[in-house]
Amino acid sequence: MTILCVRFQLPPTREAALPELLGLLEEFTPVVEALPPDGALADLRGAERYFGRDAVELASVIRVRALALYGVDCVIGAGPGPMLARMALRDARPGLTRAVPGGGERAFLDGKPVAALPGVGTATARTLCEYGLDTLGRVAAAPLSTLQRLVGAKAGRELHEKAQGVDRGRVVPNGASRSLAADRPFDRDELDPDRHRRALLSAAGDLGARLRAVDKVCRTLTLTVRYADRSATTRSRTLSEPTAHSAALTRTAYDLYEALGLQRARVRSLALRAESLTPAEHASHQLTFDPVDEKVRRIEEVADRARAKFGPRAVMPGSLAA
Repeated sequence: MTILCVRFQLPPTREAALPELLGLLEEFTPVVEALPPDGALADLRGAERYFGRDAVELASVIRVRALALYGVDCVIGAGPGPMLARMALRDARPGLTRAVPGGGERAFLDGKPVAALPGVGTATARTLCEYGLDTLGRVAAAPLSTLQRLVGAKAGRELHEKAQGVDRGRVVPNGASRSLAADRPFDRDELDPDRHRRALLSAAGDLGARLRAVDKVCRTLTLTVRYADRSATTRSRTLSEPTAHSAALTRTAYDLYEALGLQRARVRSLALRAESLTPAEHASHQLTFDPVDEKVRRIEEVADRARAKFGPRAVMPGSLAA
């Protein structure tokens, strides 16, 4: 176990703390890859030798320091490679590190559904399940030629290797990508599409207000839907023009949601992330001569001034989005 996948339990209002928390990880290893808005991968191969402790022991030290210095708890997965560390993170709990020991890859993977493997989308999982390959153990035992006929030569080879625990990924150091996220969890698993849309409306309004507050616009919007079985679907869309306009973000969020074609899905939470942020002063806005759109933008300006003066509760997030 040399790779840690760490998810800091940051509230949306404290996303700016991620660079500092990455600095905490860099006290142990320079090989840290940011996973915005709240996570990171850390390669501890050198740290294990230097500190004389294994990755699980170092994970405990990292957790204590994050709590002591920043008041932030975290969940941590550990594994021989990035893929296994990410998958272990899904089973982790605050206060405990879920570890996949070297040599225990198959025992960890075999019983998991095929959709749990990173890179396996809904369509691929459906195809494999139609042929009885519904667990990673069955995929690993299937002939390579069979997988290649089902999903293609390259994808079949990669799928076969990953299901057997072969993790060829590596941690690529980078800076924290500039992004903002808004998460909307439900009190109970939610089936009602209208409630899903209201959550997206709230999240998009929140993102728009926060972008305007820091004079930024986003070029890409990402929707993550988390389900009752802990699986998730993520979709992204590049906007026609960079924006911080809540109505435009809401329309894109609705389009992403509708494209998923969810039917009676038990949704645990919905999250929107604004990515590829740039200064608003560098962005251009296509004039539409739409009086309704211009009116909404003027109302947004008034609402932003109210938030700045009276706080974020002065205006209900999402209430201004179309």
